[in-house]
Amino acid sequence: MLRTFLLLLLSAALAHAHPDSTLIISKTTDFTINGEGTASNWSAARWFDITVQKGPRQPAPGRQFTTRVKVMYSGKGMYFLFDCADKKLTATIMEDYGALYNEDVVEVFLWPDTAVPIYLEYEVSPLNYELPILVPNINGRAQGWKPWNYNDRNRVQHQTSVQGGQKKSMAAVDGWKAEFFIPYALMNPIVGPAPVSGTKWRGNFYRIDYDSDPAYYSWQKTGGSFHEFNKFGTLIFE
Repeated sequence: MLRTFLLLLLSAALAHAHPDSTLIISKTTDFTINGEGTASNWSAARWFDITVQKGPRQPAPGRQFTTRVKVMYSGKGMYFLFDCADKKLTATIMEDYGALYNEDVVEVFLWPDTAVPIYLEYEVSPLNYELPILVPNINGRAQGWKPWNYNDRNRVQHQTSVQGGQKKSMAAVDGWKAEFFIPYALMNPIVGPAPVSGTKWRGNFYRIDYDSDPAYYSWQKTGGSFHEFNKFGTLIFE
Protein backbone atom coordinates (compact mmCIF):
# COMPACT_ATOMS: atom_id res chain seq x y z
CA MET A 1 0.00 0.00 0.00
CA LEU A 2 2.78 2.44 0.93
CA ARG A 3 4.68 1.62 -2.27
CA THR A 4 1.60 2.30 -4.37
CA PHE A 5 1.01 5.59 -2.56
CA LEU A 6 4.62 6.68 -3.11
CA LEU A 7 4.39 5.74 -6.80
CA LEU A 8 1.28 7.86 -7.19
CA LEU A 9 3.03 10.79 -5.53
CA LEU A 10 6.03 10.38 -7.84
CA SER A 11 3.79 10.15 -10.90
CA ALA A 12 1.87 13.26 -9.90
CA ALA A 13 5.09 15.20 -9.31
CA LEU A 14 6.54 14.20 -12.68
CA ALA A 15 3.29 14.95 -14.48
CA HIS A 16 3.16 18.38 -12.88
CA ALA A 17 6.75 19.15 -13.85
CA HIS A 18 6.47 17.67 -17.36
CA PRO A 19 2.75 17.25 -18.08
CA ASP A 20 3.15 15.64 -21.51
CA SER A 21 6.40 13.73 -21.07
CA THR A 22 5.45 10.91 -18.70
CA LEU A 23 3.42 7.78 -19.32
CA ILE A 24 2.07 5.43 -16.63
CA ILE A 25 2.13 1.85 -17.92
CA SER A 26 -0.46 -0.57 -16.51
CA LYS A 27 0.46 -4.14 -15.62
CA THR A 28 -1.32 -7.07 -17.23
CA THR A 29 -1.27 -10.84 -17.40
CA ASP A 30 0.05 -12.30 -20.63
CA PHE A 31 -2.43 -12.75 -23.48
CA THR A 32 -2.59 -13.61 -27.18
CA ILE A 33 -2.45 -10.79 -29.72
CA ASN A 34 -4.43 -10.80 -32.97
CA GLY A 35 -3.65 -7.47 -34.64
CA GLU A 36 -7.08 -6.09 -33.77
CA GLY A 37 -6.51 -5.20 -30.12
CA THR A 38 -9.68 -7.01 -29.05
CA ALA A 39 -8.27 -8.76 -25.95
CA SER A 40 -10.11 -7.66 -22.81
CA ASN A 41 -6.73 -6.90 -21.18
CA TRP A 42 -6.50 -3.70 -23.20
CA SER A 43 -9.38 -2.16 -21.23
CA ALA A 44 -6.90 -1.46 -18.41
CA ALA A 45 -4.77 0.81 -20.59
CA ARG A 46 -5.58 4.31 -21.79
CA TRP A 47 -5.13 5.64 -25.30
CA PHE A 48 -2.73 8.51 -25.92
CA ASP A 49 -2.18 10.38 -29.17
CA ILE A 50 0.96 10.81 -31.21
CA THR A 51 0.96 13.78 -33.56
CA VAL A 52 2.93 15.13 -36.51
CA GLN A 53 6.22 16.94 -36.22
CA LYS A 54 8.79 18.17 -38.73
CA GLY A 55 10.79 15.35 -40.25
CA PRO A 56 14.38 15.45 -41.48
CA ARG A 57 14.86 18.56 -43.68
CA GLN A 58 11.11 19.26 -43.69
CA PRO A 59 10.10 22.96 -43.67
CA ALA A 60 6.74 22.07 -42.09
CA PRO A 61 4.98 18.96 -40.71
CA GLY A 62 3.11 16.74 -43.17
CA ARG A 63 -0.58 15.88 -43.25
CA GLN A 64 -1.91 14.41 -40.00
CA PHE A 65 -4.21 11.44 -39.47
CA THR A 66 -5.48 10.44 -36.04
CA THR A 67 -2.94 8.08 -34.46
CA ARG A 68 -3.27 6.65 -30.97
CA VAL A 69 -1.33 4.14 -28.88
CA LYS A 70 -1.79 1.89 -25.85
CA VAL A 71 1.02 0.28 -23.81
CA MET A 72 1.02 -2.38 -21.06
CA TYR A 73 3.59 -4.64 -19.43
CA SER A 74 3.76 -8.10 -17.88
CA GLY A 75 6.45 -10.10 -16.12
CA LYS A 76 7.77 -11.25 -19.51
CA GLY A 77 7.60 -8.20 -21.75
CA MET A 78 5.68 -5.19 -23.07
CA TYR A 79 2.51 -4.97 -25.18
CA PHE A 80 1.84 -2.23 -27.73
CA LEU A 81 -1.25 -1.32 -29.78
CA PHE A 82 -1.20 1.34 -32.52
CA ASP A 83 -4.42 2.54 -34.18
CA CYS A 84 -3.67 4.56 -37.34
CA ALA A 85 -6.25 6.33 -39.50
CA ASP A 86 -5.06 6.30 -43.12
CA LYS A 87 -6.13 6.49 -46.76
CA LYS A 88 -3.54 4.33 -48.52
CA LEU A 89 -1.18 1.56 -47.48
CA THR A 90 2.11 2.82 -48.86
CA ALA A 91 3.87 -0.48 -48.23
CA THR A 92 5.73 -2.53 -50.84
CA ILE A 93 8.52 -4.16 -48.79
CA MET A 94 7.83 -7.89 -48.44
CA GLU A 95 10.60 -8.94 -46.06
CA ASP A 96 11.70 -8.54 -42.47
CA TYR A 97 14.72 -6.31 -41.78
CA GLY A 98 13.98 -4.18 -44.83
CA ALA A 99 14.16 -0.37 -44.80
CA LEU A 100 10.61 -0.18 -43.42
CA TYR A 101 11.08 3.47 -42.38
CA ASN A 102 10.96 4.44 -46.08
CA GLU A 103 7.28 3.39 -46.19
CA ASP A 104 4.27 3.42 -43.83
CA VAL A 105 5.43 2.17 -40.45
CA VAL A 106 5.02 2.49 -36.67
CA GLU A 107 8.02 2.48 -34.35
CA VAL A 108 8.79 2.03 -30.65
CA PHE A 109 12.08 3.15 -29.07
CA LEU A 110 12.87 1.81 -25.57
CA TRP A 111 15.83 3.00 -23.47
CA PRO A 112 15.80 0.97 -20.23
CA ASP A 113 19.27 1.83 -18.88
CA THR A 114 20.05 5.53 -19.24
CA ALA A 115 23.60 4.92 -18.01
CA VAL A 116 24.46 3.61 -21.48
CA PRO A 117 23.50 5.18 -24.86
CA ILE A 118 21.94 1.97 -26.23
CA TYR A 119 18.24 1.48 -26.91
CA LEU A 120 15.86 -0.84 -28.74
CA GLU A 121 14.23 0.29 -31.98
CA TYR A 122 11.30 -1.81 -33.16
CA GLU A 123 9.37 -1.17 -36.38
CA VAL A 124 6.42 -2.95 -37.99
CA SER A 125 4.72 -2.21 -41.32
CA PRO A 126 1.00 -2.48 -42.20
CA LEU A 127 1.83 -5.72 -44.03
CA ASN A 128 3.29 -7.12 -40.77
CA TYR A 129 6.98 -7.09 -41.65
CA GLU A 130 9.32 -6.17 -38.81
CA LEU A 131 12.66 -4.52 -38.07
CA PRO A 132 14.04 -5.16 -34.54
CA ILE A 133 17.45 -3.64 -33.78
CA LEU A 134 19.56 -2.51 -30.83
CA VAL A 135 21.02 0.93 -31.46
CA PRO A 136 24.29 2.16 -29.90
CA ASN A 137 24.19 5.95 -30.25
CA ILE A 138 27.60 7.48 -29.47
CA ASN A 139 27.67 11.27 -29.73
CA GLY A 140 24.99 11.23 -32.40
CA ARG A 141 26.52 8.39 -34.39
CA ALA A 142 23.87 5.65 -34.39
CA GLN A 143 24.20 2.12 -35.75
CA GLY A 144 21.53 -0.59 -35.57
CA TRP A 145 22.39 -4.22 -34.80
CA LYS A 146 20.07 -7.13 -35.57
CA PRO A 147 19.42 -9.86 -32.98
CA TRP A 148 22.09 -12.54 -33.20
CA ASN A 149 19.93 -15.40 -31.96
CA TYR A 150 16.28 -14.64 -32.73
CA ASN A 151 14.16 -17.53 -31.51
CA ASP A 152 11.02 -18.41 -29.55
CA ARG A 153 12.57 -17.12 -26.32
CA ASN A 154 13.17 -13.55 -27.50
CA ARG A 155 11.15 -13.17 -30.70
CA VAL A 156 8.60 -10.34 -30.96
CA GLN A 157 5.00 -11.44 -31.44
CA HIS A 158 3.41 -9.10 -34.00
CA GLN A 159 0.16 -8.90 -35.97
CA THR A 160 -1.49 -6.18 -38.06
CA SER A 161 -4.98 -5.59 -39.40
CA VAL A 162 -6.57 -3.23 -41.92
CA GLN A 163 -9.86 -1.37 -41.65
CA GLY A 164 -12.00 -0.34 -44.63
CA GLY A 165 -9.94 -2.07 -47.30
CA GLN A 166 -7.67 -4.96 -48.19
CA LYS A 167 -4.37 -5.78 -46.51
CA LYS A 168 -2.23 -5.39 -49.58
CA SER A 169 0.30 -3.02 -51.04
CA MET A 170 -1.07 0.44 -52.02
CA ALA A 171 -4.65 -0.49 -51.08
CA ALA A 172 -7.20 2.22 -50.28
CA VAL A 173 -8.18 1.92 -46.60
CA ASP A 174 -9.67 3.75 -43.66
CA GLY A 175 -6.87 2.75 -41.33
CA TRP A 176 -4.68 0.01 -39.93
CA LYS A 177 -3.64 -1.39 -36.56
CA ALA A 178 -0.44 -2.94 -35.25
CA GLU A 179 -0.35 -5.04 -32.08
CA PHE A 180 2.88 -6.54 -30.77
CA PHE A 181 4.61 -7.99 -27.72
CA ILE A 182 8.32 -7.30 -27.10
CA PRO A 183 9.91 -9.73 -24.61
CA TYR A 184 12.49 -8.31 -22.23
CA ALA A 185 14.82 -11.10 -23.39
CA LEU A 186 15.20 -9.32 -26.75
CA MET A 187 16.79 -6.34 -25.01
CA ASN A 188 19.47 -8.33 -23.21
CA PRO A 189 21.88 -7.09 -21.84
CA ILE A 190 20.42 -3.56 -21.45
CA VAL A 191 17.52 -4.99 -19.43
CA GLY A 192 18.38 -6.93 -16.29
CA PRO A 193 15.50 -8.00 -14.05
CA ALA A 194 11.98 -7.42 -15.37
CA PRO A 195 10.58 -4.00 -14.40
CA VAL A 196 8.49 -3.78 -11.27
CA SER A 197 6.16 -1.14 -9.90
CA GLY A 198 8.03 2.15 -9.79
CA THR A 199 10.64 1.24 -12.43
CA LYS A 200 11.35 4.08 -14.86
CA TRP A 201 12.57 3.78 -18.44
CA ARG A 202 12.89 6.34 -21.22
CA GLY A 203 11.21 5.87 -24.59
CA ASN A 204 9.34 7.29 -27.55
CA PHE A 205 6.63 6.27 -30.02
CA TYR A 206 6.57 7.13 -33.71
CA ARG A 207 4.74 6.71 -36.98
CA ILE A 208 5.72 7.60 -40.56
CA ASP A 209 3.03 7.90 -43.24
CA TYR A 210 3.68 8.35 -46.95
CA ASP A 211 0.27 9.16 -48.45
CA SER A 212 1.69 12.27 -50.14
CA ASP A 213 4.53 14.17 -48.51
CA PRO A 214 5.94 12.08 -45.65
CA ALA A 215 4.34 12.79 -42.28
CA TYR A 216 6.42 12.05 -39.18
CA TYR A 217 4.51 11.41 -35.94
CA SER A 218 5.92 11.31 -32.42
CA TRP A 219 4.92 11.28 -28.77
CA GLN A 220 7.86 13.40 -27.61
CA LYS A 221 8.95 15.86 -30.28
CA THR A 222 12.47 15.76 -31.65
CA GLY A 223 14.42 18.13 -33.86
CA GLY A 224 13.81 15.90 -36.88
CA SER A 225 15.73 12.70 -36.14
CA PHE A 226 13.89 10.02 -34.17
CA HIS A 227 17.26 9.09 -32.65
CA GLU A 228 17.49 12.15 -30.37
CA PHE A 229 17.20 9.87 -27.34
CA ASN A 230 17.76 12.63 -24.78
CA LYS A 231 14.33 13.96 -25.81
CA PHE A 232 12.56 10.67 -25.05
CA GLY A 233 9.79 10.73 -22.46
CA THR A 234 9.66 8.84 -19.15
CA LEU A 235 7.82 5.52 -18.86
CA ILE A 236 6.72 4.64 -15.31
CA PHE A 237 5.69 1.06 -14.61
CA GLU A 238 2.59 1.04 -12.44
